[in-house]
Amino acid sequence: MIRVTLGGGDLDRFEYTGFDQWFRLAIPVRDSDRLDNLPQRFGFGGLLKFMTLPKGTRPMIRNYTLRQYDPATGEIDIDFIVHGTEGVAGPWASSVEPGAQIALIDQGCGWAPVPAGKHLIVADESGMPAALGILRDMPRDADGDAIIELFDDRDRQDVDAPEGMTVHWVIRDPDSAPGTAALPALRELDLAPSLYAFAVGESAVATGVRRHLVNDRGVPKSNVTFCGYWRVGKASPG
Repeated sequence: MIRVTLGGGDLDRFEYTGFDQWFRLAIPVRDSDRLDNLPQRFGFGGLLKFMTLPKGTRPMIRNYTLRQYDPATGEIDIDFIVHGTEGVAGPWASSVEPGAQIALIDQGCGWAPVPAGKHLIVADESGMPAALGILRDMPRDADGDAIIELFDDRDRQDVDAPEGMTVHWVIRDPDSAPGTAALPALRELDLAPSLYAFAVGESAVATGVRRHLVNDRGVPKSNVTFCGYWRVGKASPG
């Protein structure tokens, strides 16, 4: 995992909301790629505008979650998972030098809790920035559990969580599929149906958590926010 700090430029326009705030990261991979004509948001209209730009000028777009924001400097940190030379964002993070330009398109937050007695957060390493951001910004009287699955224990980070939130770090075999540690850990928890759950990471992790909570624990579908950030064996579209 590599952390990249961004600063300067138009970051003084960045509106920090905390929790699992995420954005589209526009990464120039060719000299012809432009960052000055991108849409301000990536809803349907923004996506349509982006797709009508000349293909030879469109940067690669990847989704990332803010890890830290420093209000004193206006700088933000982003954590990248790197798998050698695979992909776009990981190699960029591994080789980027000070002064390089990049663009962010803010997309807000996915965390949308409903009134509930308990909270549950489940994430793999790709969802760890979201999980840790939510734990940091939750009300201090929040109660519940967070399960964070990693394939390398060295990627574990410090947690600023409410006293009532128990954080479970689980490590899967590096050769095993995402979720092989988090889902069994989830099944071992004593959970009440009256909870709000947030599950993010590899697609099978997010959908597996939701399926277990709804089908086996009786949690209402409306009480579960889930999102697959990526899928094993499938590259993100550019």
